Amino acid sequence: MLKMLMDPMGGIVLTNDGNAILREITVEHPSAKLMIETSRTQDEEVGDGTTSVIILAGEILLGSQRFIDDKIHPTVIINAYRQALEDAVEILKEKISIPVDMSNENELLSILRSCLATKMTKKYGDLLPQIALEAVRTVITEEGGKKVIDFKRYARIEKVPGGAIEESRVLRGVMLNKDVLHHKMKRRIENPRILLLDCNLEYKKGESQTNIEISQDMDFTRILELEEEYIKKICDDIIRMKPDLIITEKGISDLASHYLLKAGITAMRRVKKSDNNRLARACGATIVNRPDEIKESDIGSGCGLFEVKKIGDEYWAYITECRDPKACTVLLRGPTKDLINEVERNLQDAMNSARNVLLEPRLCPGGGATEMALSQALTEKSKSVAGVMQWPYRAVAQALEIIPCTLAQNCGAQVIRVLTALRARHANGETSMGINGETGEIVNMNELKIWDPLAVKLQVFKTAVETAILLLRIDDIVSGTKKISDLDGPNQTQTAPAEPTEESMRE
Repeated sequence: MLKMLMDPMGGIVLTNDGNAILREITVEHPSAKLMIETSRTQDEEVGDGTTSVIILAGEILLGSQRFIDDKIHPTVIINAYRQALEDAVEILKEKISIPVDMSNENELLSILRSCLATKMTKKYGDLLPQIALEAVRTVITEEGGKKVIDFKRYARIEKVPGGAIEESRVLRGVMLNKDVLHHKMKRRIENPRILLLDCNLEYKKGESQTNIEISQDMDFTRILELEEEYIKKICDDIIRMKPDLIITEKGISDLASHYLLKAGITAMRRVKKSDNNRLARACGATIVNRPDEIKESDIGSGCGLFEVKKIGDEYWAYITECRDPKACTVLLRGPTKDLINEVERNLQDAMNSARNVLLEPRLCPGGGATEMALSQALTEKSKSVAGVMQWPYRAVAQALEIIPCTLAQNCGAQVIRVLTALRARHANGETSMGINGETGEIVNMNELKIWDPLAVKLQVFKTAVETAILLLRIDDIVSGTKKISDLDGPNQTQTAPAEPTEESMRE
């Protein structure tokens, strides 16, 4: 089910993403703020599991309440939680998770499908999983023998209202919300030579206030001529390299535009720095700071097509069909802005899951199977824990059952009956059995092809337990602010105004 939220500015947010919901909520209690921060950390680190981490942290804290009531010291509880976390990480890596074949396209898509199984975009089938996988694979680079996937910087999502969601696609290149500088410049060029600039194509203004004294009437004309000569020299340096398309982050004067038009060069100005960096990675160009230092190697020739299209009331420049691009643009279409925003949030989750699998190719069964298997293993291991620590240790194992319990609640199943049956299946060693999120039935996750990346599960357990430990260390909240009424003091007696004297009355 979706939640409809209204932000302070009156805007509407439609989502079921845990982090997106908590981000819009205003809370005053410091512990609640810490929980919201936990969800944000989970979203930044792995991009998925934001709801699970809040549910699990809350359940662990709820379980620790009875130990506090029984006068067990928080340090003992914390030590037991740390031991349980270390054992859980070890069990996850060695016994529950399995390696994934990176060359199997269907296996990778099934991971992304399970990521979007509870999202609104599930009904669009493989559209979003394929877009996410293609975008993430495009931006993979190697640095120092390690894979680097920075899709937040180099895979830009452009949201264009109108059309159907099925029209969304990945562009092998960059899409800019810009038009050409002059209406007579070419709006379609095949295999263009692209020059990227980070400088003005106009006369330089002084950094400080500059005064010029003119003694003759010809001096003013000479000053204007110097400006024109300077701009012509810049344009000649550029025209000498024979580019077809110039894109600069700064301005282009009308005179420079005239010279470029005469040379048959298309120009675009005031492009964002981030867009220019993506263009450089897409077409193989180098961003140049001074026109007189342009070399042949700075020209980008990896682009296959440049064209400007009008969508609605706006012009969009497409620099696409690039050969081996390391940056891309995801074009999202949809009937309303709110729907496109929710599709974007779902796509971000899918791209994060794809990145996690490509960086660490190990999977865990979904549908609550991993949590139940982990709970069973920790319960068995708790029998070997000595002393009072055994009970908080076992409480972590019991808290893990909240994930399959919530899944059963969300699909309207009989929670106690389903959980009891699931617990019995796992006790028999069937560790891949989980809950079908649509029907509430207990099924084999290997057959249903519902998987979660190991990185997401590890981060959920680490963040939830560490948050619970942090809150258990707090024994008091001290406020550093006072209300205005408290500053006056409730018991202070107000002094009565002094009576006027006879002398003052005479005056």
